[in-house]
Amino acid sequence: MAKKRPQTKASKPPHTDRGRAAGANEPVPVVGAREPCPCGSGRRYKACHGRAASHAVTELVQRPFEGLAGECDWVALRELVPAATVELTLKDGLPEGVPSVTLATVLPMAWPALRRDDGSVLLGLQNDTSSGDLSRDLADTLNRALTSQPGNPVAGERVSGDGPRLQDLLDPDAAFAPVVHSGFEFWIPDSAENATPEVSASLERANAAAIPTVRLTEVDSAYWCETPDKNHLRWVMPHPEEKLLDALARLHASGATSLGEGTRLVGSFRAHGLMVPVWDLPTGMGAEECEKPAAEFAERLSEALASDAPLSPEERRARGGLTNRQVTLS
Repeated sequence: MAKKRPQTKASKPPHTDRGRAAGANEPVPVVGAREPCPCGSGRRYKACHGRAASHAVTELVQRPFEGLAGECDWVALRELVPAATVELTLKDGLPEGVPSVTLATVLPMAWPALRRDDGSVLLGLQNDTSSGDLSRDLADTLNRALTSQPGNPVAGERVSGDGPRLQDLLDPDAAFAPVVHSGFEFWIPDSAENATPEVSASLERANAAAIPTVRLTEVDSAYWCETPDKNHLRWVMPHPEEKLLDALARLHASGATSLGEGTRLVGSFRAHGLMVPVWDLPTGMGAEECEKPAAEFAERLSEALASDAPLSPEERRARGGLTNRQVTLS
């Protein structure tokens, strides 16, 4: 099933101060591939400086968050969740003058990172990146944010291929506990009396576009969301893809993938090396009503994953149907 990236990303202003055009010595605005190139050539970005930039992309790292605590939730916050934050723990502790480091799905004006007036750091997760290794790009932004002057956003830059990755900076044993928000008010600290007009406008756009989303508590990395036509459950799973497809096929063939009346497993997509099964839910089925059925499904899935028996003809047909409904998010 095709999945739309959280709409908050689409609401970002087309011109920001992040990134560099290939061959330029000064920062220039990064724009969409079909928008006019900011160099003033009159050509679309993808046919101008964007072409050279695409050639500079390093080999794609399929699982950039592998080895981090909460890998499945990293994927969910990158691809599914409009508004969420997570407190991050650094391996070497916080530098002097940095009271906290917080991962945020989106920051105002699509900033890659922000050093607040009090020295705390917000790191944006849903930004475009310059290389094929999202972990390395985020680590570079984080390192620059830690040493930037308080009260300033951090611009994106092209990243060296031998720089540190998040796995080198974050404590692998620290808990990764996302907090999902109904809006983006976390952008503005309680101590701030007024936000700039730009931030206020960005906040208004982001809140208007955000899809209501809730993280389930009875199972790991499953997120309920509400859309006008129907609700959905999108569940990031850590299991090897072939093994998971076999298990889902066994359950699907026996009618055991349902989460209750009116629910249906409609397919899955790949994101950052992991599979994300998706269920359609009735409009009236909220997150709380998903908790018990999801926990029961997790038990059935665990049993199916433990089976090494060859798939029956009916199970093979079910697997083919599931495979045909897969898409990959790059």
